[in-house]
Amino acid sequence: MTDNSIFRNKKAAYCTLGCKLNFAETSTIGKMLKEAGVQTVQKGEKADICVINTCSVTEVADKKCRQAIHRMVKEHPGAFIVVTGCYAQLKPEQVAGIEGVDLVLGAEQKGDLMKYLGGLEKRAHGEAVTSPQQDIHTFVPSCSRGDRTRYFLKVQDGCDYFCSYCTIPFARGRSRNGKIADLREQARQVAAEGGKEIVLTGVNIGDFGKSTGETFLELVQALDEVEGIERYRISSIEPNLLTDEIIAFVAQSKRFMPHFHIPLQSGCDEVLKLMRRRYDTKLFASKVQTIKSYMPDAFIGVDVIVGTRGETPDYFEHTYQFIEGLDITQLHVFSYSERPGTQALKIDYVVSPEDKHIRSQRLLALSDEKTTAFYERHIGQEAVVLMEHAKAGARMHGFTPNYIRVELENKEGLDNNLVRVQLGEMNADGTALKGILCGKLD
Repeated sequence: MTDNSIFRNKKAAYCTLGCKLNFAETSTIGKMLKEAGVQTVQKGEKADICVINTCSVTEVADKKCRQAIHRMVKEHPGAFIVVTGCYAQLKPEQVAGIEGVDLVLGAEQKGDLMKYLGGLEKRAHGEAVTSPQQDIHTFVPSCSRGDRTRYFLKVQDGCDYFCSYCTIPFARGRSRNGKIADLREQARQVAAEGGKEIVLTGVNIGDFGKSTGETFLELVQALDEVEGIERYRISSIEPNLLTDEIIAFVAQSKRFMPHFHIPLQSGCDEVLKLMRRRYDTKLFASKVQTIKSYMPDAFIGVDVIVGTRGETPDYFEHTYQFIEGLDITQLHVFSYSERPGTQALKIDYVVSPEDKHIRSQRLLALSDEKTTAFYERHIGQEAVVLMEHAKAGARMHGFTPNYIRVELENKEGLDNNLVRVQLGEMNADGTALKGILCGKLD
């Protein structure tokens, strides 16, 4: 058991890279340290403890993690440096060799940070202490807010899919989840704190239930009954796990928003097979059509990877034409990155960096066209917007149920409040609609 007296008068700084799941987990680490008496540093202060929660989804992500570690070491001289997350899990020796790092925690040990902190003594010589890199079995509950209005509730972790390009199963382990009863209690706690919107997060949330024998549909049905929460949003969910029953439930639910994020990755069946994805374009298109049949104004965001091994020019054209014909709202475009140890490295055809860039730009332009058309269809309508915190002097923003970003003049007392607005023209950079305040909701 850790002696909490060692944390007296200590201050901590946090750096999180990567997905919403990482942000939720950093928030949980911050709560553990706060309960032990550690304060979060304010701007300009020096930290005694630095926690860097890393990502390793691409080689660029690894580089950003190394830069973040170096920056924290430089900005907080003498601080005890802890590195955890996916980069630490996949390449612990590389992380331990970075000058200034004291402790490297794998995914299984992340929840036991307090035990590993020990005496907070800097290592004068040699590499950092590295926790044993064990198989990952533990589900660590997390729910974060930070300075956001929305909360992020971790409902699931890990993945059993082993897509050919991905290292996530090695970085986060096999699929596992919390119990519905516990997650519902966390949602009640958010409501008690005044939170009104929760985003359900995980690595493969549609696979919910592997460790408890429950289902994702049962989870959303249970959360929908929690009083005080006004809105839920479902983060990325695999198309083959987004059942028609889930779609139908969201369409008639009290609190789940008409907002979906579905990874496509490629619009070409041959490439989907090379990726070892568990669906084809026909299934994906049917899911989009089903959503729109129930919720014509639903926001649908889609992930796409360009330039993966095996994606010939013809295959990319198939992807472009398929996406062009989909009734979706926005694309999240990623350039393929080689990851050591993945099966994709056995595929011969390699796309050049120049072609990856060209393909990315084409899809991003298509995304802009679709998002603009979606926003413009709603100009002149009234909508309910949950306003988010804004800095003094800056315009406020919030989101409609179907995730249209709306900007308003900054008015006191609107933070974390539902307001009715009339949707006006798009702002100059095309990222939001200007709103006219009609009034707060009771």
